[in-house]
Amino acid sequence: MVADFQFFRNALLRAVTFQVCAGYAKTELLSGVTTLRSVGGIQAVDSCLRDKILSGKAVGPRILAGNMAVSVPGGHMAGSLAYEATSPEEAAALVRKIAQDKPDLIKLMITGGVLDAKCKGEPGELKMSPALVKAACDQAHALGLPVAAHVESPQGVRVALEGGVDTIEHGARPDEEILRLFAERKACHIATISPALPYALFDRSVTGASETEQYNGKLVMDGIIDCAKACLARGIPVGLGTDTGCPYITHYDMWREVYYFHKFCGVSNAFALHTATLGNARLVGLGAETGSIEPGKCADLIVTRANPLEDLKALRHIDLVMGRGNLIRAPKVKKIEKAERELDKFL
Repeated sequence: MVADFQFFRNALLRAVTFQVCAGYAKTELLSGVTTLRSVGGIQAVDSCLRDKILSGKAVGPRILAGNMAVSVPGGHMAGSLAYEATSPEEAAALVRKIAQDKPDLIKLMITGGVLDAKCKGEPGELKMSPALVKAACDQAHALGLPVAAHVESPQGVRVALEGGVDTIEHGARPDEEILRLFAERKACHIATISPALPYALFDRSVTGASETEQYNGKLVMDGIIDCAKACLARGIPVGLGTDTGCPYITHYDMWREVYYFHKFCGVSNAFALHTATLGNARLVGLGAETGSIEPGKCADLIVTRANPLEDLKALRHIDLVMGRGNLIRAPKVKKIEKAERELDKFL
C-alpha cells in the first residue's frame, strides 16, 4: 500500500530535498508567482515549506500543498510521488494518511501519461478504477479537502468527474456527457499546455522523444486545448497551471502558460491575465484574499517593464514583485539557456 521511500529516512537527504524545493519556491516568487498550487510532491515537503514561508522563516509564494498523491500499482508516479492503493479501502486509508500532514488538497493519479503509453493513441490509459476514485474522493471530502486528478484521456475525465473529483488537471477532448458532468459536479478544468508542448512540437532530436511519444504528446496537447475551449464555451471555469518539473518546464515560466492560453485557445490578453490571477484565485478558494488589487486584499502584485495587456511576453521581464506585502525590487532568476532557446521558437 505504501512505498518504502528508504532514501527519505536519511536526515541529510531530507534536508537537501527541502532546500532544493525551497529554492524552487523562491524562484517562483522572483518570477512573479505570488501564489503556488503544488499538485503533488515529495512526502510532506510542500506543506512544511508552506508553513515555513508563512512564519517568515523562508522566502517564497503562498503555497497550497498537495504533498503525496494516490496512485495504483503501475500507475502514474506510483512509488515515487504517489502511494499505491489496491482497493477502495486502501485508497481511503491513504487519503487519511496524507491528510495527517495537513495538505490543502488531495491528488489522484487516475490515468497514465505520455511516457506511460505503450503505443500510439494510448496516452492517458485508465489506471485507477471508478471504485477507488470514488472512495478517495468521498474520504477527502469528508475531511474537507478538495480533490485534483491527473487525467489525460476522455475516459479518465469521465471516471474522475463521476467519482467526485473537483479539478481536472490536464484534461482531454470532452463529449457532451463530460461537459454535463463538469457542470453538474461544479468541477473545473486546469489547462496545462506547457508540459505537452515540447513533446508535441519540438524536434525529436532535441527532446529525445520517440515517434510514439511525440504523437501521443500532440494528442494530449490537442486534448487539453479542446477541453479548455469547450469548457469556456459552456461557462465551465478554466484555470491555468504549468506542471513544473516536466522536461523544459521551469520554475520561472508561468508567463508562458498564460501566453499559450491566449495563443492556442484564442482568448484575449485581458482574459488570459484574468484567468491566471483572479480566476485561478477563485478556483482555489482564495478570491477574497488575492488575485486582484482591491481594498482589504493581500498586497500581491508585480510590475513589468511593458504592458502585458498589449503583449503577454511582457510578463517575462519583472521589475518588482510584492508578495503578501513584502517588496522585492529588480528580482533576478537564473534561467536555463537551452529551455529558453527552444521554447522561444513557439512564441
